[in-house]
Amino acid sequence: MSSEANAIEICGISKSFPVYERPHHRLWQMLSRRNKQRWYNEFVALKSIDFTIARGETLGVVGRNGSGKSTLLQIICGTLTPSAGEVQVNGRVAALLELGSGFNPEFTGRENVYLNGMVLGLQREEIDERFEDIAAFAEIGDFMDRPVRTYSSGMYVRLAFAVAINVDPDILIVDEALSVGDEAFQRKCFARINRIRENGATILFVSHSASTVIELCDRAVLLDGGELLAVGTPKHVVSRYQKLLYSPSDKVASIRSAIKLESQRGAGAPDLAATQPVAMLAPEALGSTEQCDEDESYLEPGMVPKSTFHYDPVGAAIRDPHIETESGRRVNVLKVGRDYVYTYRVRFSQAATAIRCGMLIKTITGLELAGSVTSWTGDNLPYISADGEIEVRFRFRCAFASGSYFLNAGVQGRLGEEEVYLDRWIDAAMFKVIHEPGRLATTTMDLDITPEINAEGVAMVIS
Repeated sequence: MSSEANAIEICGISKSFPVYERPHHRLWQMLSRRNKQRWYNEFVALKSIDFTIARGETLGVVGRNGSGKSTLLQIICGTLTPSAGEVQVNGRVAALLELGSGFNPEFTGRENVYLNGMVLGLQREEIDERFEDIAAFAEIGDFMDRPVRTYSSGMYVRLAFAVAINVDPDILIVDEALSVGDEAFQRKCFARINRIRENGATILFVSHSASTVIELCDRAVLLDGGELLAVGTPKHVVSRYQKLLYSPSDKVASIRSAIKLESQRGAGAPDLAATQPVAMLAPEALGSTEQCDEDESYLEPGMVPKSTFHYDPVGAAIRDPHIETESGRRVNVLKVGRDYVYTYRVRFSQAATAIRCGMLIKTITGLELAGSVTSWTGDNLPYISADGEIEVRFRFRCAFASGSYFLNAGVQGRLGEEEVYLDRWIDAAMFKVIHEPGRLATTTMDLDITPEINAEGVAMVIS
């Protein structure tokens, strides 16, 4: 059954649980094993599940509540035994399932780090070496030496995630754990997940967030009622999941049957449209909105990225990346439809030629939404001497729906004959877009679309 090309192989997995109407029926069942009388009803959580996950693949698992997602993950992790079928797992598994699963509530955070690390296959000396990195990522301070029963749910997931990603897993399994915590911590987690994926790890990701699955995963599966209904590209599978999720109750059975039939006929082949990058929007496409600086934008001092990553600078250093209003007021909570300036300074320690700078705006999960460079090759800033300094400014219209976003900053140039990154920051700054009551945008970009409904020849504009 096993193939070295696959990280996980699932063949005919089924799982059922006994459900007793009364507590004493459990005892009667134990006493009546010889005559084989049943004192329980059988709940089937999974029914003959078959699929494989290739090494290095990121697989999304979607489905309604009670569809069997968590049961499947627990079987893959080995915390549940299947009633039938076989699972082959090739590699070290680190899992984030239920909050605090595997934690002893009476142990301190420090003790649980060692306990979980050893369960995941690390030696004590290896945990000693990684403990500071784990503590730094968890950001729970003095609570590390307090019993975990005193932790909030957010502190649980911080510590659990910090342990899981520091065991160098071959396979990382995440079950909705990243829905806990603020946006900055979520971005930090997604940044680390991307780094783990780039290092060749396999990721199994369960989420109710359709956009997250589409952005993060290479492939997806749809479970419902314990059955595998569809396997395919994230866009294909998520569309079937949403159709099932929002259908009237009297239509669910027919929609399930249609999805299963479609899957059996081989639908769900790679959708080329789903793999295309998000199109860049020309500023004129956003229209023109008059702006005064007396708007609702403001600066929230404590809102800074926790996932900032600096490349080693070579001859230059980026300083103070931030967002301003057009009048120069520093802000990080923005209002949709207004114009802002993303700016930073670059200080040069070596003379450089052909200098150009860039910026990038991303979602929490790392999806690249928009970006720009100061020039293309051949039209660069020709020369900056050692000890020189430049100011870089990117003016942009805030065309984003409410939520949190992250910015990169970078400067390239020639040192001698070679063009290199002189300095580069990942997640250099972040901003949040204010929710504005009455706006009807449903996706990441808010293009101020005006919908209309035509009813019996009468046009009605929604406002």
